[in-house]
Amino acid sequence: MEQGFGSEPNFFPGSIDKTRVLDVRPLQCLAPIFPNPPNGTSSSAHPAPFSCFPPSGPFPPGVRPFYPFLIPNNSQNTTSATQNQDNLGSDGPIPAPVPLNSYMTPKSRAQGRRGKGKRAINATKYVVVEDDGQSDSQNDQFPSGFSAHANDAENGSNSELRSGRPRRRRARNSDDFDVESLVNSFLMPFNLHEFDDFRRSNGDKEIVRTILLVFSLLRRRLTQLEEASDLATAIARRPDLKAGKFLLTKGVRTNSSKRIGHVPGIEVGDIFFFRMELCIAGLHAHSMAGIDYLSVRVTMDEEPVAVSIVSSGGYDDEGDGVDVLIYSGQGGVHRSDGQMFDQKLERGNLALEKSLHRANDVRVIRGIKDSLSTGKIYIYDGLYKIRESWAEKNKSGCNVFKYKLVRVPGQPEAYSVWKSIQQWKDGFARPKGVILPDLTSGAESQAVTLVNDVDNEKGPAHFSYISTLRYSKPFLTSKPFSGCHCLGGCQPGDTNCPCNRRNEGLLPYSSTGVLLTNKSLIYECGPTCACPPNCRNRTSQAGIRVRLEVFKTKDNGWGLRSWDPIRVGAFICEYAGDVISDAGDFGSENDNSYIFDSTRYFEPLELIRDSSAGYNKAPFPLVISAKNCGNVARFMNHSCSPNVFWQPVLRERNNDSYLHVAFFAVRHIPPMQELTYDYGLVPSGKGNKGKNKCLCGSENCRGYFH
Repeated sequence: MEQGFGSEPNFFPGSIDKTRVLDVRPLQCLAPIFPNPPNGTSSSAHPAPFSCFPPSGPFPPGVRPFYPFLIPNNSQNTTSATQNQDNLGSDGPIPAPVPLNSYMTPKSRAQGRRGKGKRAINATKYVVVEDDGQSDSQNDQFPSGFSAHANDAENGSNSELRSGRPRRRRARNSDDFDVESLVNSFLMPFNLHEFDDFRRSNGDKEIVRTILLVFSLLRRRLTQLEEASDLATAIARRPDLKAGKFLLTKGVRTNSSKRIGHVPGIEVGDIFFFRMELCIAGLHAHSMAGIDYLSVRVTMDEEPVAVSIVSSGGYDDEGDGVDVLIYSGQGGVHRSDGQMFDQKLERGNLALEKSLHRANDVRVIRGIKDSLSTGKIYIYDGLYKIRESWAEKNKSGCNVFKYKLVRVPGQPEAYSVWKSIQQWKDGFARPKGVILPDLTSGAESQAVTLVNDVDNEKGPAHFSYISTLRYSKPFLTSKPFSGCHCLGGCQPGDTNCPCNRRNEGLLPYSSTGVLLTNKSLIYECGPTCACPPNCRNRTSQAGIRVRLEVFKTKDNGWGLRSWDPIRVGAFICEYAGDVISDAGDFGSENDNSYIFDSTRYFEPLELIRDSSAGYNKAPFPLVISAKNCGNVARFMNHSCSPNVFWQPVLRERNNDSYLHVAFFAVRHIPPMQELTYDYGLVPSGKGNKGKNKCLCGSENCRGYFH
């Protein structure tokens, strides 16, 4: 068993510490095991015939397991039951791929209480990694009796161990926060405590978005708290699994009734960053297995029928084009003990074979590498039909099943969009209607393409591109701030860092630039701080990280979208321009589309229902003009149901305060989907000044904006 450097073995009850050095005699010195006579007399008086039993059981009456094979009987029974359900390999039961006390096997309250916020890890069977704002997913170091399509491993390791940096003193112990209360605090504002059976079985767009939002809020909060806790560095953090476990335990899920075809509330092209999101939304019920199926009755018998598959690179899945997928079956192949077996026509494989003959639709979720992290992104690519199946030898000489799936025509583009974008990035093709390959002229680290494939307009009105906000004079503060002295960057839970203390002792960002907090104001490191430019607490100062495109819309002028997928909470850009004293100083009413006014009223986003009132009220009245000078943010259009929100960010230097406006994703945003935010409403005293007709087309459209 491998352990990370400096780690301590951590086992669930009933497992064996295989790292210990055992004082054992040579095998020939051990006496054979004889069952004890049922009457209790000694075996020497009534010798029994020699019997041989597997070291791990099961054992007949009178025979007990011996160390190091000693496992409690209840553990054996639980293991056997679990394996018989899901883990049948090609030659019988195989070890479970996850510890039995994980989210896949609910435990009683008494069994599961081993300390708040802590989870035992069976390192011999399941290796997990730290979630640091990165993607999913299940690690691939478990027996491959499960489909390799489940091996969506985030093969990372603890960042502090890799870098060799010593751990800073933590602000709090893991027992300092009650996870149960934390979960309830996120469920309460969304009225999810009384989640009825109908919504569990049948969802819609609002329900799916709400559940995924709560999962994201909870996962990010757990990430932030656990980073600042006193957990050992070698114990991996999986807040995605913890968040999913708590929601499933409380019944907070939807589309739990399996069905053939599309899932209510989920659109073709939607993206997910965690397998748990697929589960709680009902798109794919299994967090690990790659084939999901249901049983249908045929005369007096039942047979399995596939409803969805996840193709995430465990096998060499490929096809003749973006609408064809060659999918490998599950099971067999190569076990962790080195034995190799052929796949069997059972469970998921049998379900795919039955779906071939029934010609029913199968949902396909494609997993691809996330370019911004070590995880995967899951794309719902719509409905496919299985056209043919066959068996062939793989590289190891084992028989595997192959299934050819063809996409049902007439569906919106999904995976094909990703393939086109990759060709653009590789230089093999270019988007239609390109006017400028880089609108910023090198001012940003990422090029911003200018595209118009709608009409003959050659571009927006002239402006000078700047990447940050320009102040004529800063705001004054009553308390001077000299900055932090974190030469290696601010660290989570470091109580000596004054920037951490200003953020209630918690770093607001993950290492990948994901916003972990939902406070009304974020304090970032300022000009007098000693930390480097790549400090996590300077996320909004690092510029854009995704490949953006300014494009001509059909009805709303110029808009902004991204070539890259954007995960919920990810930083997108800041609003750059010139700080002015009042929106009226900017000019005529026709020019107010290039103004950002923090004094407007902003309807509370569902993202921050658990926050105090007035969340989007900046602590200082800030008005920005981007007419003459600005960045890509000036092209973001209004929506009454936006996918982007703005967050006040404060940077201080001595007696001066500089307030900035940073934009973050409300939810996962697929590539080429327009980025929008709520422009807000002017105070009632200003009447209808600057009112414009809204064309956002959302279900919650107010009909106008300012």
